[in-house]
Amino acid sequence: MKVKHIILQLLILPLLGIGSYAQSEADEIYSDTLFIEQDSLLLGDPDTSLYIRQLGMFSTDDSPIVKMLDSLYRIRYFDNNLWITDSSNWNKYGFAPDYIPTYPDSVYAERIALLNRETPINLVFNQHVKAFIDLYAVRKRGLTSRVMGLSYVYFPMFEELLDRYDIPLEMKYLAVVESALNPVAGSHMGAKGLWQFMYGTGKVYNLKVTSLVDDRFDPYKSTVAACEHMRDLYNIYQDWFLVLAAYNSGAGNVNRAIRRAGGVKDYWAIWPYLPRETRGYVPAYIAVTYVMNHATEHNLYPFHPGMMMSGTDTVTVRDLISFDQISEMLGVPMQDLRFFNPQFKKDIIPASPENPYVIRIPSDFVGPFLNNETELYSFKTKKGVEKEKLSEEIKKVSDQSVHIVKSGENLGSIARKYRVSVNQLMAWNNMKKNTIYPGQRLTVFSSGTPSPVSGETPVKRSGTSTHHTVKRGETLGKIASQYKCSVTDLREWNNLSGTNIQVGQKLRVYAAESVVENKEVTKSNGKFIYHTVKSGDTLWDIARQYDGVTVEQIKKLNKLTDKSRIMPGQKLKIAAMS
Repeated sequence: MKVKHIILQLLILPLLGIGSYAQSEADEIYSDTLFIEQDSLLLGDPDTSLYIRQLGMFSTDDSPIVKMLDSLYRIRYFDNNLWITDSSNWNKYGFAPDYIPTYPDSVYAERIALLNRETPINLVFNQHVKAFIDLYAVRKRGLTSRVMGLSYVYFPMFEELLDRYDIPLEMKYLAVVESALNPVAGSHMGAKGLWQFMYGTGKVYNLKVTSLVDDRFDPYKSTVAACEHMRDLYNIYQDWFLVLAAYNSGAGNVNRAIRRAGGVKDYWAIWPYLPRETRGYVPAYIAVTYVMNHATEHNLYPFHPGMMMSGTDTVTVRDLISFDQISEMLGVPMQDLRFFNPQFKKDIIPASPENPYVIRIPSDFVGPFLNNETELYSFKTKKGVEKEKLSEEIKKVSDQSVHIVKSGENLGSIARKYRVSVNQLMAWNNMKKNTIYPGQRLTVFSSGTPSPVSGETPVKRSGTSTHHTVKRGETLGKIASQYKCSVTDLREWNNLSGTNIQVGQKLRVYAAESVVENKEVTKSNGKFIYHTVKSGDTLWDIARQYDGVTVEQIKKLNKLTDKSRIMPGQKLKIAAMS
């Protein structure tokens, strides 16, 4: 009865206006304190009263960090009754199984100071960090054990690639903050995968996103991209905490915070000027680093992640195939195919001999796959999904197709069929008049705008989003044409799962800027687009402004190395003019 009374009071407190406190990153992590189990309120833990006292002054908004941890509940492969190793061998302090250790601030500070000696990252202890230690070591300790189990799956690969890019190995803990090591993680803002890449940033680092494939979910490719991104950010800031802040909120937000702090390039100096979520990002990172290195002192042990750890292997797919074919012919559970290969958005692997794909399947099925590979590609499933129908599906979601004009058709009827405009059809086919004839082949882009191709002039895009209000009769294709982007861009910017939109709906868009009108972009001898560097610009920022342009391309065109610095006023080649 007493517990119910306490919870009722806690629910009422925010309604009385007591929550007018300035919100910090702690507001985020305590957001789900209302959902503490009743037993935890009765444990008599000295810190429990802290949660109760603080609850009234914290927001009830969902925390991205907490939501990522909670997403681990949905992974079915864990065995909570099985440790990776015998926990009795780890339990050197003789803790009881349900005991939750806590320590004075001086102990936390001393342990973190010792960790700081082993890394170039300046680890510190403060009350912000302590709040996140409580999150991982007390409030969400069961989920932290799951994170520890997943670390055995992903950390070896992270460490290999971090070492290759000469990045501190401790940066592997960044992925814990970003995704809780959930390989199928996705945020409400549209970030995806272990390293939570947004669509635009992923494109800069060659992570392909199409209607069928999303490389942001590929553990290896996304880790390579994360390493390249961190390396580029470090070349700008020369400070790993600022790298973390820029990774989370973008270099533009960090640069603005530095200017507001008087030009000081120090995370704690610019901390008050960062976005609220980013203020908790570095403290969370330090807390994760601490907890993962002192798990035993907190009576934490890794739950076994089942077949995720050692029960799968990779095979190479060399021809077009669907998950249905693999599942029905070999017996691989569909849920396993989808979980271990989330990069294939429609359960279709668009492979070819020239463009093979690697997929992950349970180890027991590797032999049958290799022994029946040829037959597998031509296998007809019970649903009738076969190669010809898969090819049709590929055509359906592909941007570019060819329409053969039939007798009686005109540009207006063809435009209505593909939900594009007559002007688009004329532009795509270099037509000066709207006269067509039967048998004529017309290029059509189903998304309403052609994807950038090699040699095509990139579109410079504003870094600031605006909103487009959907009008009657508009489609995503028509809106994409207006803003010189693709339907995929619109869907990713607005986290849309399909193409249906409603009149009055507001869509986030990033307007294209005219190459001729923009003073920062000039044409030299008709060969290149140039960008004039502004104060605070980074190669990453610049690449994001141009569709289809990557950091590596800019480096190559301008003969820049990882150590090269760019200066305001400097002119950089962006791409060749088509």
